[in-house]
Amino acid sequence: MRRADARSNRDRVVAAAREAFAAAGLEVPMREVARRAGVGVATLYRHFPTRTELVATVLAERVDDCGVQVRRALDDLDPWRALSGVVREFADRQIHDRALNEALLGPGEVGAAFQEERREHARALNVLVARARAAGVLRDGVDVDDVRAGLLAIASLRRLPATTSARVIGRVAGLVLAGIRA
Repeated sequence: MRRADARSNRDRVVAAAREAFAAAGLEVPMREVARRAGVGVATLYRHFPTRTELVATVLAERVDDCGVQVRRALDDLDPWRALSGVVREFADRQIHDRALNEALLGPGEVGAAFQEERREHARALNVLVARARAAGVLRDGVDVDDVRAGLLAIASLRRLPATTSARVIGRVAGLVLAGIRA
């Protein structure tokens, strides 16, 4: 029974951390994560002795989610829907997971741990762009570097104030898609 309780506590801590990081950033106090999880601070630290370990665990979930989304896009038979879905999902993550994206995409050891997954996602983007080009749904001359430049533009907007970022990121994602589509 204790193992099930411990697993449940750990799962609650991770879920609470995911929400707290998204709402208040990675520097949210650990006691606030514990409060949101409904556990004591000692229980939180028993599962995650450092903030870095907790951030890495939550990031690993997000990276796994991205992998699932990318594999789903690769399985999609409609090249435009697959590529545009990846761009829209990327933009949505910039809006809703700002702090986690900063940890993943910024400098630091936590994000560096996911280099192989990021390379895998980059290879998938190459395939999605190649399929879209072959299907004739991309504007002449658009290549994967253009799509990456659009994603970088979207990612750079995650630092805008939260009050305007959702609107601006959504608008730029729409402009990127309109700009690459034939």
